[in-house]
Amino acid sequence: MPQLRKDPVVGRWVIVAADRGKRPVDFKVVTEVRQPGPCVFCEGNELNPPLEVYAVRPTGTMPDTPGWEVRVLPNKYPALRIEGELDREGLWMCDMMNGIGAHEVIVETPNHQQDLVDLPDWHIAKVLGTYRHRILDLKGDGRFKYVLVFKNQGQAAGASIQHAHSQLIATPITPKRVKEELDAAKEYFDYKRRCIFCDYIKQETKVFTERLVIETDTFVALSPFAARFPFELWILPKRHSPDFTTIEDNEVLDLARVLKKVMEKLRIALNDPPFNYVLHMAPFRRPRPDYWATIEQDYHWHFELIPRLTRTAGFEWGSGFYINPTPPETAAQILRYVNHAA
Repeated sequence: MPQLRKDPVVGRWVIVAADRGKRPVDFKVVTEVRQPGPCVFCEGNELNPPLEVYAVRPTGTMPDTPGWEVRVLPNKYPALRIEGELDREGLWMCDMMNGIGAHEVIVETPNHQQDLVDLPDWHIAKVLGTYRHRILDLKGDGRFKYVLVFKNQGQAAGASIQHAHSQLIATPITPKRVKEELDAAKEYFDYKRRCIFCDYIKQETKVFTERLVIETDTFVALSPFAARFPFELWILPKRHSPDFTTIEDNEVLDLARVLKKVMEKLRIALNDPPFNYVLHMAPFRRPRPDYWATIEQDYHWHFELIPRLTRTAGFEWGSGFYINPTPPETAAQILRYVNHAA
């Protein structure tokens, strides 16, 4: 019997079509053949525009030279541009502003043949540390309200270049998906005086553990109760914090370990599927009279990771429902028992 499940955070309804009961072998995942390098992101192409805005490299080495470990570039074809002013204006019922923002590419390794999952923990920690550094830098620009970090791996997930990379886009408005979480977290806090994400972590680790995949001293990885997609996973810090930028160095390394284990499990269980992940955190706080004062207590940053195993179609677009053919309890059980070291 299919189930309708309501997401406990944002109130979104999902159809969990348990009768379809899709397991890993039922998804037709075609492994991409990696094209040989070099490509525009490879070591040795540093002087090809655009030039780096930041890099993790040995002390004493010059920008835009070989020897880097992680490198950040402006996107050559940005969705938003950093030059100019917002110039907000109304057009009768409609609102407009200039497409001001920042769009950067984080090249995760100089090695063309490696994916993020292939890198050691310490190197993944440097990628995560680069996210933190760039967010803090862009926070200083008063035009921006939000920075969304995301990764597209595989052509089906939107990646046009195979070399391991992620991206970030700084926007002058808070994205709708994030605002839904913010509003729901505030409503829950107003009623219970507790963070909804902290309560959710306690529920999933101490009561209903069948959706738990990984738990460490500082992080949990779980398949959410109303997962929109098969094998969807969330990674959440146990320590309450609205801002990814407040992550401590030991937490960065632990997050790197958890992220690597999750990607290894998905690679083994699902034949190296294309996937996306996104980092959701609180927006930059620009004090104003109507800005709520509890955001520090009510919101909780997290990663959402989605293997691209199904397609959204007319019903999903028309209704706002998602149909998930794999119950999250089944997905979590499979991933728990995948040996990531295999």
